[in-house]
Amino acid sequence: MSCFGGRVSPDLWQNCCNSNVLCEFNGDLSSVVTEPIYVQKVYDAVLFNLQGMKTVQNQCFTPCIPQGHRVKRVIDIRCRRRFNPDNVEDPTNLKLNVNTTISGATFLRNSSGEELTVVGADGTFSEKLLYADTSSCDEQCMGTPVFGTQNISITGNVIIELDLLLCDSCNNESVFTIWTDVNIADANQPLVLTNFFEICMPSVNDTAFLPRFTEFCNSACEARLATNNYGRDLCIGPDGSVSGNLIIAICVTCEKKIVVPVQICVLSTGFVQVSAQQNAVCTTFPPLFPNQIKPSDTLENCGTIAGDQDDVCHDVCDPCIPEHHHHCDPCDPCDSCDPCRPNRPPRPQPRR
Repeated sequence: MSCFGGRVSPDLWQNCCNSNVLCEFNGDLSSVVTEPIYVQKVYDAVLFNLQGMKTVQNQCFTPCIPQGHRVKRVIDIRCRRRFNPDNVEDPTNLKLNVNTTISGATFLRNSSGEELTVVGADGTFSEKLLYADTSSCDEQCMGTPVFGTQNISITGNVIIELDLLLCDSCNNESVFTIWTDVNIADANQPLVLTNFFEICMPSVNDTAFLPRFTEFCNSACEARLATNNYGRDLCIGPDGSVSGNLIIAICVTCEKKIVVPVQICVLSTGFVQVSAQQNAVCTTFPPLFPNQIKPSDTLENCGTIAGDQDDVCHDVCDPCIPEHHHHCDPCDPCDSCDPCRPNRPPRPQPRR
């Protein structure tokens, strides 16, 4: 059992984990309320799948095959991006440098000629302010097309692993893994992928915020033997060293978005309540977020904020319940003898 939060793992040897279920809904629609949120709306987006090829010959693998063993076949080939978490500027990290130019619109710049960027959904300055003359399309209540060219420069290395099925002199089989670090391209001569796109942007005349352009890409890699025959593609030396001929594909997915800030209403079951992982020493702990205020939870009616508790105020002095009025008119909740508001001044009378 874990010492934090009392979460029990079904397998003591399990190296992976499951995330917490932060939101639950019991099916009671009375608990669903409307919430206003201030977010960024995706006005238009385009998605691209690109690929680049890299061939290598006589690529050396490590470690060497043990003496007295021979390769029976190749079980699996795996490829993954190289990434050094201790140095994100490591030139051996596989990087995608995206350079996008547009026509039909322009990116806003400051007095120094630098493009203005704002904070995007990823928490970094990844969005550019976009401007174009949209008056001709605004009259038709339609968007204005923007054309762009995208150049992706790929640099860095990938790591390739081969699972070999080895057989010794007694015909005992075993799996042996070898690996190598392959350079895809250097910064002075990158692997460049180019494509063209068209995207739609909204009006800039009747809004308080200019449209924003953002883009992001992700890469993966796949590798195989050059001729898919380990007898021709793998060379094993007398000392057990292995070299091979490979074809490496860099698979890239890119998405371009036009986003605008908006306020929208969503249906919600309330604020998220996360169970704390703690060994109780303190009796109370401060909250991280404000309480959710319901329309009935007001200082005027109850004196305190009830949060997510049931609405007890209306149970005490509901103007629609006759026994709470005594001699008052149950059909007039604004009557001066309303027990919910005993100190309220009388209603003003018409002037004479």
